[in-house]
Amino acid sequence: MSARIDDNFCSPLSRRAFLRTIGSLALASGFDSRSLDALTLSAAPASQPEVKPLFAEIASSSSGITWSHTAGLSADMYLPETVGAGCAFLDFDNDGWMDIYLVNSGPCDFYKPSTPLRNALYKNNRDGTFTDVTAKAGVSGNAYGMGVAVGDYDGDGLPDMFVSQYPNSILYHNNGDGTFTDVTLKAGVSAAGWATSAVWFDYDNDGKLDLFVCRFADFNKSKNVFCGGHGAGERYYCKPNVFDAMPSWLFHNNGDGTFTDVSRESGIAHTLGKAWGVVAADVNNDGLLDLFVASDTAPNALFLNRGKGVFEEAGLLAGVAFNPFGVARSGMGVDATDYNQDGSMDLFVANVDHEMYSLYRNAKNGTFDDVAAQNAIGATTRMMSGWGLKFFDYDNDGDMDLLIANGHPDLTVEAHHPDLQYQEATLLFKGSGESWTNVSAQAGPAFAKKIAGRGLALGDFDNDGAVDALISVNNGPPMLLKNQSAPQNHWLGVKLVGTVSNIDAIGAQITYQSGELKRTRTKVGGGSYLSSHDPRMVLGIGSRTKIDSLEVRWPKPGGTTQRFTGLPIDRYITIVEGKEGWR
Repeated sequence: MSARIDDNFCSPLSRRAFLRTIGSLALASGFDSRSLDALTLSAAPASQPEVKPLFAEIASSSSGITWSHTAGLSADMYLPETVGAGCAFLDFDNDGWMDIYLVNSGPCDFYKPSTPLRNALYKNNRDGTFTDVTAKAGVSGNAYGMGVAVGDYDGDGLPDMFVSQYPNSILYHNNGDGTFTDVTLKAGVSAAGWATSAVWFDYDNDGKLDLFVCRFADFNKSKNVFCGGHGAGERYYCKPNVFDAMPSWLFHNNGDGTFTDVSRESGIAHTLGKAWGVVAADVNNDGLLDLFVASDTAPNALFLNRGKGVFEEAGLLAGVAFNPFGVARSGMGVDATDYNQDGSMDLFVANVDHEMYSLYRNAKNGTFDDVAAQNAIGATTRMMSGWGLKFFDYDNDGDMDLLIANGHPDLTVEAHHPDLQYQEATLLFKGSGESWTNVSAQAGPAFAKKIAGRGLALGDFDNDGAVDALISVNNGPPMLLKNQSAPQNHWLGVKLVGTVSNIDAIGAQITYQSGELKRTRTKVGGGSYLSSHDPRMVLGIGSRTKIDSLEVRWPKPGGTTQRFTGLPIDRYITIVEGKEGWR
């Protein structure tokens, strides 16, 4: 004998009482225990499979990353105290596993740490843990650190690091033995001033990586401004509009370990700004890498590469310099991708509260349309302040998604704006190619946590094909987020190595097809805020089990296209320009 009790008959508690009563009657009537077990099992609610959050925060006790950022917060409220710092995923020892670099503040004219501070380099132990190797590597920094840009500037197959700082930056050359050498003076890239984000890219298509460095405002201790007045003795961090705008830097790679500052002759220095974030991408499909630069309380800049070493600033004409009312917003983190797969690169920039973040869809006529207000991005970010951000396919379904780290720049904002918060939640938007859905609620407890998010780097630290994230927190420990969103979806990870083109293959395009799914991905330079990313590209194909073909269009001066078939899935491969096959 067996029976079934409808789950809607009564509450779980009532069902249990009902079963106890039936059980007593059954035993009294001579039913055996097996019949009673059948009754109980059929009446019990069906067990539901455990649903994992899309991301899981890895605790420092598990990862071994015990370092924490120190901002040096002071009563004088110097602006650099609240805007940093950056982070990076990089494979500094070329073992195929992503290591981690974290930037800290340090000594300068307005800050004298009571105890020595340092940046941190953590080696990946290939088991989910990391070991601090900063001292041996010699990459601790020597000033008030901001960000990091990773690139192989001398083409020796080893990633080097440019660490932006105030008042002077550092170029660390990778020696290949686990150590780095400070070659800043020899290279000529100290960038005296307040340097923020930086990007390696080959602007003149000579096969060597050049360096663009964002410069923020004209600032030093003597130029600090008192901002306050909401109460007796009350003070808060100034908006950047009280500081003078400055030009950014462009350094040309001479191919001998040195660089030449070509900011003026290139046209870059003709534009003044307060630059935070930068991404290098070909926005007009002319084969030359352009620059989109976010500026805070000054117009964003779109530097169009006109060839022969010259850039033209076209932000106003392109519609990305101001908001629709002609007012400059507070641009911070940026990125670029072709999110709707129409063959042209689109742009994104995060702003501060009351401004809304901007999603610029490329109109293919030299202009962009801000479509953030037409989807969930606009409504969600209306009262938030964003910093590090990046487009990526978090669930490997073939469509680009978007991750954003947030936090207000003013520690005291809640005192004079009760509707705002200094610490804010991280956001995850799922893309479909046209629309965007806020899936932060499904992303896990880490996305409900309020933090002072700043830099954001993407990288697959455990090599499972699901791209993970690292978020730097101002005056606190970083957040390491493991992606566990799509174990059922398939993927192929590709590391591109240029031989004629720049070795990091910045500007390369991959077009791949799996059944009816066809996607094109472009390897941009930089993106986010003060941060650098895993150089490998992860190509998602959803539940499909085969990649039919893959084409790589290498950037100039190579500029050739290679086609591959018979590719594996669910693993990483390396493709070298001009060589058949992969490894």
